[in-house]
Amino acid sequence: MKFNWVISGETDQAVKKACIDMEYRLRPKITKFLLKKLDGDFSGDFSIFHFDVDVQNRWVWISNKTPQRFIEKIKSDFDREINGGSTLFSVA
Repeated sequence: MKFNWVISGETDQAVKKACIDMEYRLRPKITKFLLKKLDGDFSGDFSIFHFDVDVQNRWVWISNKTPQRFIEKIKSDFDREINGGSTLFSVA
């Protein structure tokens, strides 16, 4: 699983710490979500999943670097489960 951090402005120690803190919270949450959604249709290689994270707005998108077949399987519930239910579509 790879995260692309979207940061506006300078990257100082506080921003780097915020990214690390967010990743520690996001990684288990997204892993659990993926395992639930992909039950049986997944080899277990999380390195194929890419996510864009807006640090300032605390928002996560499914990156278009993720294979399309997996985007299609997870996109319908991703916002509700990961971003807390917004109606915005979360594929970059």
